[in-house]
Amino acid sequence: MSTLEFTGTTVRYGHGAGAHVAVDGVDLTVASGGIHGLVGESGSGKSTLAAAAVGLVRPVAGTIRLDGADIAGSSAAARTARRRVQLVFQDPYAALDPRMPVGASIAEAMRATGRRLTRADRQRRVEELLGLVHLDPKRAGDLPSAFSGGQCQRVTIARALAAEPDVVIADEITSALDVSVQGIVLNLLRELRAELDLTILFISHNLAVVRYVCDTVSVMRHGRIVESGETESVLSAPAHPYTRELLAAVPVMGEPFDREEAV
Repeated sequence: MSTLEFTGTTVRYGHGAGAHVAVDGVDLTVASGGIHGLVGESGSGKSTLAAAAVGLVRPVAGTIRLDGADIAGSSAAARTARRRVQLVFQDPYAALDPRMPVGASIAEAMRATGRRLTRADRQRRVEELLGLVHLDPKRAGDLPSAFSGGQCQRVTIARALAAEPDVVIADEITSALDVSVQGIVLNLLRELRAELDLTILFISHNLAVVRYVCDTVSVMRHGRIVESGETESVLSAPAHPYTRELLAAVPVMGEPFDREEAV
């Protein structure tokens, strides 16, 4: 188990007067072995924070550390440590090469471990990972188009696990899925956390999903964390006005729809 820490992390896009600060001095700790939710409306900076953790963007200030080791820098040590954090993207079809069998995509991710594996070892590991996410190992030779959206998302989770991470960042991984299959993926995450001793940062705009899967949660607005705490406490008795706004915006089954108000 590992702890992921953001301290004063700031990410800016562009330069000069047109620069946009997407993440503004964020302090956030994803505790070892926990599932920490990060919620907020689109454009609040959630995905940018995730991208910074895996090196897709570079912070202009602050630190990102995994068990105390810098993973935001450009040094060889930082790059090596950063491989222990893997990101699962929102759209599983876009995340997978449509021309590459899913088994080959998973095997490719094994290179991040730095270990030399024989072809037979890679094949065994691919089959093991497919089984771990409840997919038939015999389908390793199938293309992504042969899988449903939920199955493809499980393939991308298997690919992330192939790199043997200590931390997995799940960025809106159920938002592109039918409600009927969201629960399968969420239950899989909880199962993998327990079985593999993973630490998970779970990014979502769906408060019901966050309440179901996360131990703790932080609320992000305009690039800043405005509230953090135990999930049930924050979502049952929010202290910040913005958190209350988010909760008030959640549709309630059976409520009358005011057409004039919606226009």
